[in-house]
This record gives sequence, C-alpha cells and structure tokens, in this order.
Amino acid sequence: MNNLKVNQNGQLSALDTIDGEIATLNLGPTHPATHGVFQNILKIDGERIISGEPTIGYIHRAFEKLAERRPYNQITPITDRLNYCSSPINNMGWHMTVEKLIGAELPKKVEYMRVIIMELARIADHLVCNSVIGVDTGALTGFTYVFQEREKIYELYEEVCGARLTTNVGRIGGFERDFSPEFDRKLRKFIKEFPAKLQEFDNLLTRNRIFMDRVIGAGPISAERALNYSFAGPNLRAAGVDYDVRVMNPYSSYQDFEFDIPIGKDGDTYDRFLVRQEEMRQSLRIIQQALDGMPAGKHYADVPDFYLPPKQEVYSSMEALIYHFKIVMGETAIPAGEVYHSVEGANGELGYYLISDGGRTPYRLHFRRPCFIYYQAYPEMIQGAMLSDAILTMSSMNVIAGELDA
Repeated sequence: MNNLKVNQNGQLSALDTIDGEIATLNLGPTHPATHGVFQNILKIDGERIISGEPTIGYIHRAFEKLAERRPYNQITPITDRLNYCSSPINNMGWHMTVEKLIGAELPKKVEYMRVIIMELARIADHLVCNSVIGVDTGALTGFTYVFQEREKIYELYEEVCGARLTTNVGRIGGFERDFSPEFDRKLRKFIKEFPAKLQEFDNLLTRNRIFMDRVIGAGPISAERALNYSFAGPNLRAAGVDYDVRVMNPYSSYQDFEFDIPIGKDGDTYDRFLVRQEEMRQSLRIIQQALDGMPAGKHYADVPDFYLPPKQEVYSSMEALIYHFKIVMGETAIPAGEVYHSVEGANGELGYYLISDGGRTPYRLHFRRPCFIYYQAYPEMIQGAMLSDAILTMSSMNVIAGELDA
C-alpha cells in the first residue's frame, strides 16, 4: 500500500498520492454486487478508494413521460417499477396525489387499510436491505431466515390484490375489495410470530463482533452533509435528523397512531442497519393499532367519476356501465390544477408533483425518487474507504435502480 496524504476533511484525492500507481476500476454495471444496473468508476490506490464517479441510466425507462401519455388510473402500474421492493407505497402515494387534486374525501377505513399495507411494505423493504448488508459481510444465514418472513408479507399482498412484487394495489379512491377474513387471519398470525423472528435475526448480527467490525465506520455521513444533499428516510435519520413525513406532514390518518422515530448518531452503515431494524418494530406497532381500531364503513370513496363501480352493478345498471366505460377507456377529465404530495417511502420522501391542464392525462408529472436524491452523495461517502466498504455502503443506502433511472 502506498503512503497517502489525508486532507483536513479526512478525504483523499488523486493529487494527494505519493509515488503511487492509480488504477481505474469499473464497479458495475454488470457486477452483481452493485445491486442494480449502474456503474461506479473508481480511482483506487491498492484497495483504498481515492475518488468515485457514479453513472446511471442503463435501464432508463422514461417513467414520467410514459405517465404523461396515460390516463390517471393506468399510471399506477408504472409506479410499481420505482422502488419495486415496496411497490404498495408507490401505488398509494400516487393515488393520494390524484385524490388531492380532485378533492376526494376518503372514508377513515380506507386510510387505515392503506396504513396497514404501506407498513407491511416498509417491513418487506427493510428486510431485504438489512439482510443483504449481512450477505455483503459474509453472513448468509440471516438472509435465508428473514426472506421466509418476506414471503408471508407477499402472501398478504396476494390476498388483497393477487400480485406479489409489482402489486398495482388499490385504486384512486380506495381498494378493489375489502380485506378478507383470510387476510385478517394471516395478518394477525404474522404480527404474533414476526417479532421473535426479527429478534433472532437481530441476535445473529447486531452484537456480532465480526459484523460490527465490518460496518461500524463504513460509509459515514454527517447530519449537515446529509441535509445538504437533501437526504430523507432511514439514511437521514441514521445521521441523527428525526425527519419523517408521516409525522411532519401526516397523511392517511398517521396522526392517529403512536410510534417512535428511531435515529442514529454517526450516519454510518451500522446506524443505518439499526435504524431500519427499529423501524420494522415500529411498523408492527402501527399495524397492530390500525387493525385493532379499524373503522366500519366502505372500502372506497364516493367518487364515481374515478372509482370503478362493482361488477354486479355494471351488469345491471346503465349508469354504472357508463362510468365503467369512461374510466377504463380514459375518457374522464381531471380538474386543472397543480399539486405535490409526498409519503414516507421505505427509502425516504417519495413525492409526486402533478400539473393538470384539465385533460385526460397529466400535463406534467415528476417523481421525487429518494434513491435518485441521496445517491449523489455516494462518492463522498466512500472516499478514503476500502474497496470492500464501497459495496457495504451501497447496500446500507438501499440504492434501488428503478428509482435512479425513472
């Protein structure tokens, strides 16, 4: 290893090397450890990273422009492909955005149902992130344990909408159907059994000396730098900032529930791991409260221009048939206006900025994808680190390619 100079910020640069031979390493886009189809061009001295330059766009799918050519109800499947580890949050964030524009008033029951599904999605997403951090430190066992629990969440999705990964769950105005007795049974069973499984996973890694040595101090970022980069979600909270959209700007009746916002201190891989671990426990608290306090009423709002009528009514009522035809064929115009709505996605603030000119499709639509926002800090977070820390840092940030290349 060559001798390196470290500047006052503890960072290295190509100009700081002494008699070293600097190598260029393409980390991705085909390397499996990059967790997606994107590239990092690293300058390294031995195994020490001097600088990094991220490149995205390998799977660019033009989501926003695709959405601007589709009726509003056909945009939901597009949102599935953002963070595909927690698709229902994407779906419902979009539905809430349109509902804000059209001024829909939702029954309390719909809001509680959405909270349950969104928190299940948050757990599923965090299970993937934290178990993969374990894999990238050489610990595969925890990954196999928690993926069995993720499978149970996917079975709950199936009970609601019939899908698993790209769920397309719910509708503008509510849900296709009410929760079934089987969903209720499976959910209560999951709530009862999951804490022990999560604790077992916790015991495998959290105080494991090998794991701690690998992740403590890897990819740190300060609260000030995280805010400068517009971080949100677990990555921001791990740096010590207690910002959560569910608390700061409540939606879907989140103000009705009691839960804590876990925060870290050092903003490193270990803190990001611990924050997500505790967030899963808090999600269980929220789900239990929503399930126990589920209001009576309908599972959809009274917005016939936008919510598909029940099939039996379509077969027997001319008015229902007309509404069904207009919605399916994209014949319903949306009021003109400009709205922004955000939800607390599994990776942070997921927002939809929508401009309508009164037509059948959006005039302009922009997705605020949290991964796209915080990935810009990645070169700074790995500068001066070892090459193996580059993978760990990426894992702990939970970079999802679908949010980068929208």
